[in-house]
Amino acid sequence: MDNVDRAGVGAEVGFEVRAGHEADDEAGAGTGDGDETAREAAGDEERSGPEREWDREPHPSDSMRTFGAVVQALREHAGLSRAELGTWVRYSKHTVASVELGRRMPDQAFVERAELALGNTGALRKATRHLTRGEVGLAAWFRQWARLERKAVSLSTYECRLVPGLLQSEAYARAVFDNSIPLLTDEQAEAQVAARMDRQRMMRERPTAPFSFIVEEAVLRRGLGGPQVQASMLDHVLELTAPRNVTFQVVPLWLEFHGCLDGPVRILETTEGRWLGYSEGQQNGRLISDRKEISLLCRRYETLRSQALNPKESRDLLERLRGEL
Repeated sequence: MDNVDRAGVGAEVGFEVRAGHEADDEAGAGTGDGDETAREAAGDEERSGPEREWDREPHPSDSMRTFGAVVQALREHAGLSRAELGTWVRYSKHTVASVELGRRMPDQAFVERAELALGNTGALRKATRHLTRGEVGLAAWFRQWARLERKAVSLSTYECRLVPGLLQSEAYARAVFDNSIPLLTDEQAEAQVAARMDRQRMMRERPTAPFSFIVEEAVLRRGLGGPQVQASMLDHVLELTAPRNVTFQVVPLWLEFHGCLDGPVRILETTEGRWLGYSEGQQNGRLISDRKEISLLCRRYETLRSQALNPKESRDLLERLRGEL
């Protein structure tokens, strides 16, 4: 099942994604934001009182917690207290504690000064490439890909388990989350649905970006959620795939040859002309930047696109399925 489109609220994948410099560049590795820079310019970094509530991240990510653990380990190895490290980085001991506990995103000044204070090994600079803020409603292992696809020049998706998240109706998404194991709380389910619908906005907001989808006919026939949910899903897919920049193809049940038997495929092109892929399994996901691996995924996708029903035939099938409900 599509973990990106059904997994529970989790923490950021952070350091676990090893996709090389190309992925690092596209992910927009976190080094703080404009508000942090403004506070530093105003001399706010010298404050000595407890950390203020608005300085904390509302949803700390695993990458922030991991980065903080690295800072703490290096600090303790250097024999420094939090107050002493605070003197080096020109922040209070409370801010140092918040970074170490993953409650605050460090800015570039903090990272550079901490590097000098803790041995100048380069570990913290490299770690910041994978720093990301938590995002409620998206599976931990999928968040980096979600950020990449928002800026992608083109996006191609093959799915054999569920209707792709970018095409799911709200009712269908709720049915997906109702089947989560372990069960989600009402709050978690609402966060998931909200994130799904928010993610779909780019389908409407980017009318010139090419979106390509290939979906197995069995997925469209699966009665997930019942007839009413299926009807709303088919209506939603017909609506979202109607624009000229969206190509939707169905892999028919009777197909004798199949180019993507190894599983779902996600491929995107960046604004710099690079190609990235994404592979997903149970409770995990992997960003792919290796050129040979991406080339293989592209060949498989193009092969399946030639084998699937053409867009008109696919739309006719969708309409027939809708008429059967």
